[in-house]
Amino acid sequence: MQGQQQQPIIILREGTDRNKGRGAQLNNIAAAKAVADAVRSTLGPKGMDKMLVDSMGDVVITNDGATILKEIDIEHPAAKMVVEVAKTQDNECGDGTTTAVVLAGELLKRAEALIDQNVHPTVIANGYRQAAEESINILKKLGVKVNLKDDKMLRNIAMTAMTGKSVGHNKESLANVAVGAIKAVAEKKNGVYVVDIDNVKVEKKIGGSLADTRLIEGIILDKEKVHARMPTSVKNAKIALIDTALEIKKTEVDAKIQITDPGQLQKFLDEEEKTLKKKADIIKKSGANVVVCQKGIDDLVQHFLAKDGIFAVRRVKKSDMEALAKATGAKLVTNLEDLTPADLGKAGMVEEKKIADSDMTFITGCKDAKSVSILIRGGTEHVIDEAERALHDALKVTAVAMEDGIALSGGGSMEIELSLALNKFGSKVGGREQLAIEAFSKATEIIPWTLAENAGLDAIDVLIQLRSEHEGKKRRNAGIDVITGKVVDMLKENVIEPMRIKTQAINAASEVAIMILRIDDVIAARKGAGGPPGGMPPGGMGGMDY
Repeated sequence: MQGQQQQPIIILREGTDRNKGRGAQLNNIAAAKAVADAVRSTLGPKGMDKMLVDSMGDVVITNDGATILKEIDIEHPAAKMVVEVAKTQDNECGDGTTTAVVLAGELLKRAEALIDQNVHPTVIANGYRQAAEESINILKKLGVKVNLKDDKMLRNIAMTAMTGKSVGHNKESLANVAVGAIKAVAEKKNGVYVVDIDNVKVEKKIGGSLADTRLIEGIILDKEKVHARMPTSVKNAKIALIDTALEIKKTEVDAKIQITDPGQLQKFLDEEEKTLKKKADIIKKSGANVVVCQKGIDDLVQHFLAKDGIFAVRRVKKSDMEALAKATGAKLVTNLEDLTPADLGKAGMVEEKKIADSDMTFITGCKDAKSVSILIRGGTEHVIDEAERALHDALKVTAVAMEDGIALSGGGSMEIELSLALNKFGSKVGGREQLAIEAFSKATEIIPWTLAENAGLDAIDVLIQLRSEHEGKKRRNAGIDVITGKVVDMLKENVIEPMRIKTQAINAASEVAIMILRIDDVIAARKGAGGPPGGMPPGGMGGMDY
């Protein structure tokens, strides 16, 4: 009937929450900024730590951006995208996680101001993309070559990554450990270095102090010898790696053996003993004096091996077996019958030592070991855990520096240089994109600003000083020394970072900012509303659940 009001068409399930247009954009930007604010106070040498307590009461104390965001229970979908930036940065570079997140938050904050001036989000996205590409080109021109034979430079790179962490007072000894480990496992392929930090095995034991943390040129197994009569140490070890049980095999099908007289039983037992002795004899015949078994070792086999003076450990993890193969040159044997002297690995010493309250096996003196171990010591579990996170950062940045061979000065020096260069670049581009490029240029200044703020300095004064040094005196490596509050040459102060940390942070931060800016409609199912449509996370557009 004409004039009758049209019935509204409902296409979404009841209880679905929908947020459109400017409201959706501002909501997403607010969530991303909240994530950046959560980690901002941890940036730099004077950054503070966070104590994170989960629902089980477990405590984590850290200032590592990736760890903080991993532990926090975040519900907002846009905020989760920013957390992904930290994870990617951690996986790629080990360091710079807080930088990447803070930069992403600032890019969105600057974009918010442009949206309020009716600049279209697509225009902002295009400008940000151009600015990010130009930033990478600028950084490539500013990079300094890393001399891979210069241990001091590599140590400075490792120390820069650990500065500001709670283990910072031991950063020199930990940097020595990290550089030693990476140089041991680095392999040259087609003229370039390739480093897999999985070849550095980390063991933690409470007791002693952080200064007792040391590099072992070989492998540590958190295992003890299987028999008391076995030797405690073996010099010039010949090691057999066995990936099969040194036990009587059980039948694949259910079987029943009927024995009618005691003589048969004895015969059966003798046969079993003979089979087990044969296993021990094969090992002895190969010339092995150390056995590392991935599976179980029967008590009788243990007895025979002990009698022959062979050291044995059992139930060793697959990853440890692979590390041992790389360290000692041994081949993993899956069929005991195939064991030959050529399959054995070599080590200068295999010994059992008591560390804290447990016995551990040290396999050391491996020639050209391509897998090494680090034993971390510390007074409490929290100290050891934070030391492990700091060492992971140091190992990763040293590895990245060796692979790429290019580094940059730190202390906010590169961000100021980028800010000034991008301003000039923006005026060349012109149009509305210029506004976005200038916003990107301003956003990069958040890093030196935050460094100064966290050190209790006047951020405005510091930025004015930095601009004056870079623009007026052309000192491109001038950065903020947060200890003295002065602007100094960061290369001379040995504050050095691999270039990949900066390029990855800029790429990741700009990509996530562009992705969030392009969202203008958020459709989310409420909990209990019949499951999330379209793959949206449950919980709607709730805030951040800290």
